[in-house]
Amino acid sequence: MEKQVESPMTFCRGGGCTAKLGAGVLSRVLSKLPKGEPDPMLLIGYDSKDDAAVYQIDDHTAIVQTLDFFPPMVDDPYTFGKIAATNALSDIYAMGGQVKTALNIVCFPEKMDLNILGEIMRGGSEKVIEAGGSLVGGHSIADDSVKYGLSVMGVVDPASVLANNQGKAGDYLILTKKLGVGIICTANRVGEASVEAMEEAVASMTTLNKYAAEIAHNYEIHACTDVTGFSFLGHLHEMLDGKLAAEVWADQVPIMKEALIHADEFLLTAAGQRNRNYTEEFVDFQGISFAMEEVLLDPQTSGGLLMAVKKEDAKELVKELRNAGLPAAMVGKLLDFDPDKKEIMVKVGENNE
Repeated sequence: MEKQVESPMTFCRGGGCTAKLGAGVLSRVLSKLPKGEPDPMLLIGYDSKDDAAVYQIDDHTAIVQTLDFFPPMVDDPYTFGKIAATNALSDIYAMGGQVKTALNIVCFPEKMDLNILGEIMRGGSEKVIEAGGSLVGGHSIADDSVKYGLSVMGVVDPASVLANNQGKAGDYLILTKKLGVGIICTANRVGEASVEAMEEAVASMTTLNKYAAEIAHNYEIHACTDVTGFSFLGHLHEMLDGKLAAEVWADQVPIMKEALIHADEFLLTAAGQRNRNYTEEFVDFQGISFAMEEVLLDPQTSGGLLMAVKKEDAKELVKELRNAGLPAAMVGKLLDFDPDKKEIMVKVGENNE
C-alpha cells in the first residue's frame, strides 16, 4: 500500500468523534442532573439519549436543536472544517428535519496562523450552504488547541419527527455509510494508512446525510440515528432502548476494507475500547473476527444514518440509496426483547425469510 505522506502541520493530534466522552460515563453524569418541571412542548430532550432536542412551536412546526465540535482528525484545515460541519449537521437529518441556521463554535490558539482558522471556517461554511442553511454567527475562545464545530437549528413537522427508539420488531436495519473511519484516521496519524484509504474516509466524512434523509422521507421509517462516536453497536443499543433486541449480519455491513487490516494490526482508538467496555454486556458475537468486532465498535466521525425501516420497504429503499451513490445496505433486523439473551446478536449471514 502507498503510505500517506506526513504533513508538516501540527494541529492534528487525534480528534473527531474519538475525542468524545464514553457513553457509560456520560450516562452516569446526565442521570444526576436536575430536570425541572416537564414541558409538554419539549418532544425530545437530553434524557431520551436521542440525537437532538425537539421543541414544538405550533401544530405544524417544531425546532430541532443540536451542537457538535471536536479537535481535528485530519491535517488539512479546510477538510477538517468540512468534516466537522458535516458531522454537526447530521443530527438534524437523523431527526427527520431540515437545516435552517448554524453558529460556529471555535477554540483556537492565539499564536497559531489565522489563515488556518480561515480555512477551517471556509470548509464549514461551504457545508452549511450545501445543507441549505445560513451561517449566522458564532463564538470563539482562545485555547491551547484547535476545536471546531457548529450549533445547528432545524425545523421538522412534529408528526414527522424520527426518534431513535421507536423501532418495531420485524423492522429491517439500514446503514447508509461504510464503517471504519476512526481506525483509518488512527492508522493515518502513524503513517500506516494508504492514500486511497484516507481519500475514501474523507469522502465519507464530508458527505452530508441530507441526501439519504431526503430519499428516506418517501418510506416508512420508524426510528433513525446517525452513527458517530459511540460506534455502530453503541448507537444500535440506544435505539433498542431496553424494549427490543437486534440481529446484525456482519457480512452485510458496509465497511472500509483497509480498516480490517489496521484493526488486525491493533491500530485502535481508546474510544473504541471504551465502546467495547460499554457494550460488551449487551452484545453476543457469534463467530465474528476480532477485526470485524473492532470495526463495529469503531467511533465514527460524521457516520451514516442507521434506520429501522418497515420490512416491506427495506429492499426498495436500499436500491434507491445505492442508485444515489450511497453504499447503503440492510445490516440486520429488530426482534422482540428476550430477557434470557443479550439484546444484540452479531452473526454471519442474513436470515432470508
